[in-house]
Amino acid sequence: MNSKILIIEDDSDIREGIRIILESEGYIVSEASSGSEGLELLDKSTDLIILDIMMPGMNGIKTCEMIRKVSNVPILFLTAKSRESDKIQGLMAGGDDYMTKPFSYSELLVRITALLRRYRIYKGKAEIGEGEERKIERSGILINEDRNEVFKNGNEINLSDIEYGILLTLMKHPGRIFSAEELYEEVWKEDYLYSSNSTVMVHIRKLRVKIEDDPQEPSHIKTVWGKGYRFE
Repeated sequence: MNSKILIIEDDSDIREGIRIILESEGYIVSEASSGSEGLELLDKSTDLIILDIMMPGMNGIKTCEMIRKVSNVPILFLTAKSRESDKIQGLMAGGDDYMTKPFSYSELLVRITALLRRYRIYKGKAEIGEGEERKIERSGILINEDRNEVFKNGNEINLSDIEYGILLTLMKHPGRIFSAEELYEEVWKEDYLYSSNSTVMVHIRKLRVKIEDDPQEPSHIKTVWGKGYRFE
């Protein structure tokens, strides 16, 4: 089945250009010119959202926060701002990736492909047949790899596909220090750039909020200053 992508962008020219490119690649595309309209179009069939940050009325950050209340669908931010703080704000609001305008359509397609690939893996809760399920359990955190489920002290935790990938990577190798570059290339499956460091940092911060008793004093995901992160 072809993936369904929702574009939320107030600039009609940009929206149309993206739609034409995506449809030529076989994607099913729906369009919204505002955050509120986008929320009305969002449903369970949506596989990815392309979301502009700078929109009148409900901006992209607020729209993203509203989406995250009901869905873990991957969100790719489009932003005219290039400041690191603006990008971090978008990721902290629940975005999975961002692109700065102007952007190339070839790069857009690469980002979309990567986000959809991770989302399918995470969303596709496997149908388990006979036999023992693959599980990892450490320090009260349990991952069922076959079902892509995570539990803390018996309670299921709802993670994004990137958060799940980071946690799985760290828990498979307890005590091992992963640099930001190693984590990025393992989880994102893309070449590491200097700006990728802040992306990893933000997703680590979001993951800690979900699995740590005190995210400010984490007991599971430790930062090893100057080196990276490890799971204890």
